[in-house]
Amino acid sequence: MDYVQVKMSQEGIPVTVLCEGREWAVGAEVVRWFERVSWWEAQRRMPKGLGRVDVEVMQIQVRLGRNPQSALTTMILERDGLGGGWRRRESLAGAA
Repeated sequence: MDYVQVKMSQEGIPVTVLCEGREWAVGAEVVRWFERVSWWEAQRRMPKGLGRVDVEVMQIQVRLGRNPQSALTTMILERDGLGGGWRRRESLAGAA
C-alpha cells in the first residue's frame, strides 16, 4: 500500500489526494465505512494500548489535476491507525 496525502476542506471533506507526485481532485461524494482489523494474522496478541479494532476506509472518486474532462478513477484509501495518515489500498480504474 502506498501512502497518500489527503487535503481536507474546513468541514473535513476530502478535496484533493496527492499520490505518487500527482494531484487528484475529488470529483464525487466520498463514501466512508469501518472494517474489522484482522490483527491476529500479523501478531499473536492484540497490540497493547492501541485498542485498534476497526479501521476507517474511504472510497473516493478523483480526476487527475483540475481538468473536468479527465476520467474519474476510484481509489480505496485506508486510515493508518498509528500515524493517522492515509494509504492507498487499491485503484479500481486507470485515468488518463
